[in-house]
Parts: sequence; structure tokens; C-alpha cells
Amino acid sequence: MAKNLTTRDEDYSKWYNELVIKADLAENSGVRGCMVIKPYGFAIWEMMQAELDRMFKETGHQNAYFPLFIPKSYFSKEASHVDGFAKECAVVTHYRLKTAENGGIVVDESAKLEEELIVRPTSETIIWDTYRKWIQSYRDLPLLINQWANVVRWEMRTRLFLRTAEFLWQEGHTAHATKEEAIAESEQMMNVYADFVENHMAVPVVKGLKTESERFAGALQTYCIEALMQDGKALQAGTSHFLGQNFAKAFDVKFANKEGKQEYVWATSWGVSTRLMGALIMTHSDDNGLVLPPKLAPDQVVIVPIYRNDEQFDAVCEVANTLIKELRSCGVRVKFDKRDTHKPGWKFNEYELKGVPLRIAIGPKDIEKGTVEMARRDTLTKEVVETTSVVARVGALLEEIQNNLFTKAVNYRTAHTTEVSSYDEFKKVLNEKGGFISAHWDGSSATEEQIKKETKATIRCIPLDTDNKQGTCIVTGKVSARKVLFAKAY
Repeated sequence: MAKNLTTRDEDYSKWYNELVIKADLAENSGVRGCMVIKPYGFAIWEMMQAELDRMFKETGHQNAYFPLFIPKSYFSKEASHVDGFAKECAVVTHYRLKTAENGGIVVDESAKLEEELIVRPTSETIIWDTYRKWIQSYRDLPLLINQWANVVRWEMRTRLFLRTAEFLWQEGHTAHATKEEAIAESEQMMNVYADFVENHMAVPVVKGLKTESERFAGALQTYCIEALMQDGKALQAGTSHFLGQNFAKAFDVKFANKEGKQEYVWATSWGVSTRLMGALIMTHSDDNGLVLPPKLAPDQVVIVPIYRNDEQFDAVCEVANTLIKELRSCGVRVKFDKRDTHKPGWKFNEYELKGVPLRIAIGPKDIEKGTVEMARRDTLTKEVVETTSVVARVGALLEEIQNNLFTKAVNYRTAHTTEVSSYDEFKKVLNEKGGFISAHWDGSSATEEQIKKETKATIRCIPLDTDNKQGTCIVTGKVSARKVLFAKAY
């Protein structure tokens, strides 16, 4: 299989687009701005989904499902929310088609909806209208619901996985009796996301708060995790929002407390999407193709037989089938590629392109010696292993690869995180090096907008794990309470 990928140094954006398509992850569809997620790409998403779903349920959440369509009037109930999504909404105005005189299909003008329906860009409004019926007493709280769904945001400039008009995600929506409980929930889910992204995706993240201008529409506070890609741009990998009582008041969601007094509930929402696929690809992959962390690889090991005749093939299969049984009994996801339509070299290239963590080759000479050849995708190194040691070695290598990918990404981020003390230095680092830039900011939205307009860099977050040392803003010279992280972003 000839990969012929554009290299990252040549054109990072083109490299990414080519890799998504050539690795069989996704492709553009006949609907502008929408994608088809192919079986291999969807298998990776299913691995992500399964692990996140387990983590959500371990923290007490349940899954439910709400309508795709939202009455337009619901959006008008929370002003800041509708302002945030108004320009991205797809609107359904009619409910029937008819055959035209020329034989084509047209909209039946007589089938106009009494009230337009919005194809959900996010589900706060329809969910809070529902919660009004579900919540009456403090005994009904906390209400911890998650939804796996698709949403539509009418993006004009799209890129597979990173930004599409329709995408897959999960959105959690919770209701609480107190402000403190809701804030604790928002922080907990940010930590759940960080745990998943770091320990399963092997992508290091910075946990922080969004500035007021970068917050989710309708939120009082947005918690986030930010990751750094290999091209020095940041990617928002997940967000968790403390919504206060805004939606409860907009949709009249009250509960009777222990004293019988009526109070508005406190709300959160949180979500991650198929954008995580983009983060996975851009953090680890190289010029040879995809590199997958073992915990999320649909196939952790692939066995490729090498033979010249049926007798050799049968002998290789006997050894391979024994290994497969032993590996699977240890929970290893293993594939045996017995296709006779392609030569071993072609298969090696294919699995390198698809990022399979470990490749095992078995041929007649290996059988004679009682060995196999193992190739690591992360380092592209090979080693000969005795057949009796394969299972133990595979387990050790998969763990080593997972850790190596994370360490490599951490080292890249460390090397591309720069502290600056002046605006000139800020612009120099941004243009020549990229990455995260730590700098003092005076806290004003005007200064934030000026930096964005002049440099295209945004405040990715106010980090939660850094010392809040006072300083002076790099632009205005005014007092700054703490440093924040800037970067150009996806």
C-alpha cells in the first residue's frame, strides 16, 4: 500500500486531511460540511464512547435521549444562549414535499409549520423544559442525565472531525439543590474529561477556566481542558459549564426544599465530541500515518502470516491461532490478517498507516526458531521474541507504548510552552515558535479582543494549577492578577 502522505513540515493541514481519508477514518459526504465516519474511524469513536460512558455511570449519571427538534420559542427564553447559537442554527419550516408540474420535487408551501423547529445545536432548552416536569422536590435532586446524540451547527468552514456542520457528541445536563453542588459537578466532569484524555488518549491537557468572552452561551463559568497539537495550535478538548440558575428561571424549574420553600435549581452542562478524534490524530500521528494509543486502538495487535505455499500457511496458522487464543484470554484485541489478495509488505504498510500499535510477523523460519518478529508503531522498531514469551511481551509493550506516547506529547508541550513578559516577545514567540504562551493579562475583554484582532491568538484558559502571582499586563501595563495561556487555536 503506497501511503504518499504529504509530510507535516510541508503542509500540516493537508497532511491531516490526507491522513483522515487514507487511514479510512472518514470522508466528506454529499451534504456540504457533513462527514461520513467510516467503520475504522467509528470503531475508534466507539472505544472512546464506551470508556467515557463507563466513567459517567461510575460518577452516578444515567443516559437518556431527547428530541432532535426544538421549538424556536424555547430559544427565546434564555437571551444569552440564543445569541450564542443564533448564527449556527438550521431551521425546519415545512413538513411536506410534493411533485412539481415538471416532475421535480418541491416544498409544499401549504405545509408550513405553525412554529419553526430548530435542529438542535445543543439541548439545554428542550431538556430544561422537560426537567420542569421531572423535578418537584429536593428528593428528585440531584438529577444527573447524559445524552449521546448528534447536533447541528451550521459551520461555513469545515474540516473532518475538527469542525463539521453535524457531529456526534455527548452532553450531560444536571440539576442540583445548591450552588456548591453544581459547581462541584462542573469541576468533577472537567476532571473526568482530563482523566480520560490523558490516560486513554495519551494527550496531556491543561485544566482551566474560560474568560467571560470565551464562555459557553448562558454559562456563569466554563471549565475546560486544552491540548496542544503538533503544529503548535491549541485544541479545546472538552468543556464543563456551571449554568447557575439561568435555565431554571427561564423554564421555571423549581423544587420544594426540606422546609417546603420553593427554590430554583442549579444547573450544569458538559460535553465532548468527535473533535476528540482530531485531537488523537494530531497529537500522535507521524508522516507514515496514524499512531494510536493501545487503549483506544480497535486492533491492538495484528498478526501477518508470511508463507509460500499451503503447507507453510497451515503451519503459520497453527502458531498464530494459539497466540490469538492466549492474547484474547488476556483481553488483548488481536487481528489475524489471512487475506491472500495482498502481500505481507502491503499489509505492513496498511497497518502502519492505520496506526495499529503492534505488528507480529510469523513465517516458516520463525516457526523453525520458535520466534516471531514484533514491530512497534510508535518507534518503528522491531524485535525478535520467543513464541513462549509473546503474551507477556505484548502486555508489557502495549503499556510501554501507551506511556511513551503520553511522555512524548508532554515533552512537546513543555518545549512549546513559553513565558513572556512583553507584547513584542509575545508576538515573536507566536510567529516563530507557536505553542502555549503564558503571559499576564489585565482581565479586560477590550485587551483580550485587541490581542485576538492583532495576532489571532486567544486566551485558551486561565489555568487552575498555577500560582496566582501578580504582575503587569503585556499590552496595557495594568495590574494583572495572574498569568493566562494564549495560543492560536482550532
